[in-house]
Parts: sequence; C-alpha cells; structure tokens
Amino acid sequence: MTSREILLIKASWRFLRNIDPEFVGDVFYTKLFFDAPYLKRLFSENQKEQSKKLVLMLNMIIARLEKLDELRQDIVRLAIQHKRYGVKDVHYDLVGNALLWTLKTALGRDWNSETEQAWNRCYVMLASTMIEAGNASYAGHSR
Repeated sequence: MTSREILLIKASWRFLRNIDPEFVGDVFYTKLFFDAPYLKRLFSENQKEQSKKLVLMLNMIIARLEKLDELRQDIVRLAIQHKRYGVKDVHYDLVGNALLWTLKTALGRDWNSETEQAWNRCYVMLASTMIEAGNASYAGHSR
C-alpha cells in the first residue's frame, strides 16, 4: 500500500472510530445479512459483542497499517479461527462488499473514488492473506 492510501484510510477511519462500535457493527452486519442471510449461522455470539470485535480488529489493523508485517501473525491466527467457524473463501467478497458499503454510507460526501480505492486495496490485501493462511492451515490439518 502507498503512504497516500494509508493516509486516506486512517483519515476516513478517524470519523468512524468515534462512533459507537455497536452502531457501526449493526450497519455492517445488517448489510452483510441482507446480502447473504445464510451467513448468520456462522455467528454464535450476539451481534453486540460481534460488533465490538469487528471495530476492535479494524482499529488494530488501521493503527498499524504502516507495519502490516507485524500484524501478519495476528491475521494468520484470525484466518485459522475463521476457517474453523466455517468461513469459506467466497465469504470474504461478501464481507468486503458490506465493509465498503458501510464506510461509504457512514462517510457520505467524504467518500470518494480515491478513498474507495485505498480501502478496497487494503481489504483485498488482508482478505488474500487470510484466505491463503486459512487454506494453508486447513491443508495442514487434512494430511
């Protein structure tokens, strides 16, 4: 990611960081479950707790965007955990769409093509890492 993309992500997240995580999560999960209602079965925790975890994870990732290599182990652990919950590769596209839609909705006029491109690039990079780690972990367990 470029320094400009990191700057755009951090600046746009600053606004959302100050909103109640339950609200941000509610918007995100409403969109996700509207698009893919069958995904509800993957979430055993109540939505309030899940929303807090989502925002906490995003805070952690965004705070360390300049040093994503330091986050790799955390991302790998998260991917393995998600794989155990039944998350499939195709689900990452649905989550990405819901995340970008949530950001676009929340940011309103402050959302533009450059910000969208930065968030999309960041999400694709993270999702690719998670998919790769989840599949590698699964392959290792099936031997």
